[in-house]
Amino acid sequence: MNNVKTFFTIKDLENISGIKAHTIRIWEKRYALLSPQRSDTNIRYYSLESLQKLLNIVLLKKNKYKISKIAEMSHETILVYARELAYKIAINDDAINSLKLAMFQFDKVLFNNTYNKLLQKKTFREVFKDVFIPFLNHIGLLWQTDSLSPAHEHFMSSLIAQKIQINTEKLEYFTANLDTTYVLFLPENEIHELGLMYLNYELVLRGYRTIYLGQSLPLNNLNYFIESDTKVYFFTALTVQPYDDKIVEFFQKIEDMLKETKHSFVAVGRKAMQVKNMEFLADISVCSSMEKLIDKL
Repeated sequence: MNNVKTFFTIKDLENISGIKAHTIRIWEKRYALLSPQRSDTNIRYYSLESLQKLLNIVLLKKNKYKISKIAEMSHETILVYARELAYKIAINDDAINSLKLAMFQFDKVLFNNTYNKLLQKKTFREVFKDVFIPFLNHIGLLWQTDSLSPAHEHFMSSLIAQKIQINTEKLEYFTANLDTTYVLFLPENEIHELGLMYLNYELVLRGYRTIYLGQSLPLNNLNYFIESDTKVYFFTALTVQPYDDKIVEFFQKIEDMLKETKHSFVAVGRKAMQVKNMEFLADISVCSSMEKLIDKL
C-alpha cells in the first residue's frame, strides 16, 4: 500500500470528480465543504479523505440534493447518504461515480453492489460496454495526469477481470465452431489484458474455440500453434509494449513466422496503428480499438 497516492492538487480533484476547480473553490469559500492544506511553498493540496468527500458530494448533487443542504450535513451523514445512493442507483454515470468511490476507498463491497445492481437492468455485455469501458477510459486519463496510483488501478482491474472470467467460464461448456482456433496473447512485458480478456469472452459467446495465453508471452511460444493444420487467428493488444522503436521489428517477426501459413494475425491498439500502411507477406491486420474489433466479429 506504500504506492497509494494520498495527496491531490485541485487539478487532480477536477480530473477525478468532473467538477471545475473554480466551482470547488467556491464550495470551499461559501460552504467550507473542503479544507485544503498548504505545502511549504504555499501550494494547496487535498487529502484522500477530501477527495472521497468530494466524490460523495458530487453523487448527492447529481441526485437532486442542493449544495446548500449538503453543506449542512456532517461528514458522516454525507458518507451514509452517498453510500445508500451508490447502492440504489447503478446506471451509467451514477454507476461510474460509484466505481470511482469504490476505487479510492478500496471498497470491494461497493464495487460488487454496484455491479449487481447494474445486472438487474443490463446484460453483462451491456455493463462492460456502457459502464466498464467508459470507466476504464477515465482511469486511463487519470493515470496519464498522475492523478491515480498503481494500487488503485490494479485493485479495480483485478475486480473487473474476475467478472470477465466468471462470465466466460459460464459459456465454456459449449463450443460450436471447431474449424478455427483463436489464440489470444500479450507480447513480452505487456500486462494490460482486460481488453483481451473481454475479446476472449466475446469469441466464446459466439461459440468459437479460444486458447487464452495471457500476459507477457515470448513470440517463440506461438510455434506450437503455427504448426497446426487448423486455421488459427492470433490476437494481441499493444498498450505499452513493444516500445515505439521496436514496433516494426515486432511485426516483421510475426510476418516471418506466418508468411508460409494460412494463419492470420490481428493486433489492436494505438501502437498497432503505427504499421497500418505497411505491406506484409502474411495475413496481418491492425485495428485501433477493441470495441471496433468486436463490432467486426
